Order: sequence, then structure tokens, then C-alpha cells
Amino acid sequence: MTKILTGGVGKVEVTRTIEALGIDSLDVAASSDIDAAMKFRAGQADYYLGTCHTGAGASLGVLVGLMGSAVCHTFGRGVPDAAQIDALLADGKKVFGFSMDQIDTIAPLMARAIADRG
Repeated sequence: MTKILTGGVGKVEVTRTIEALGIDSLDVAASSDIDAAMKFRAGQADYYLGTCHTGAGASLGVLVGLMGSAVCHTFGRGVPDAAQIDALLADGKKVFGFSMDQIDTIAPLMARAIADRG
């Protein structure tokens, strides 16, 4: 089971969007950034999806600071395609940020790509 934590101002919406996909191999839960960082360090989480109004990193600040930028990526206001997400996951990215108005598009793309990786 792959554990995805959601955070930021749209964490509840991201959680609901992913749960609605019905992907059995994903366990998704709303979290705070501090709690997510602690769970990553304890091996209790696999991915974090954070949202803010701009998608430029406010929802990732603590995670970037504690985990390092090598595992973090923000889409900002852009919308990635499946190939871009696959490349980021293959590169070892675990923490992602995007804007609230992109939840309906990016959250399903991320969830499916993560599920496909097993």
C-alpha cells in the first residue's frame, strides 16, 4: 500500500479527489506539513501532495527545509502531463506542490502515476 499525505490549503479537496478514483493500492490522508515531514522520516509515508494559492511552494516550505530540494518539486501554476510526472517520479521526487485551482487535474494525474509505480 502506497501512502500519500496531502497538505496545504486544499488538502481536504486533494484527499477527496484521490479517494474518489477508487485506487485500492493508495492510502491517502490529509496532514500538516510538519506531520508529513515527521512521517517521511519515520518511513510512514511515501508521497506528499501540497496545495496553495499559487502553487509556488508555500505548502512545501517545511518539507523542502527538512527533506531537501532534491526530493521536492513544485508545478506552480503549470499543468504537467503524465510523461512529466513519470519522469519526476523516476528521478526520485516524493513531495509535490501545485495550485488549488489545478486540484481536479493534477491530483488524479499524480495518483494514477504513483499507483502505476507500485
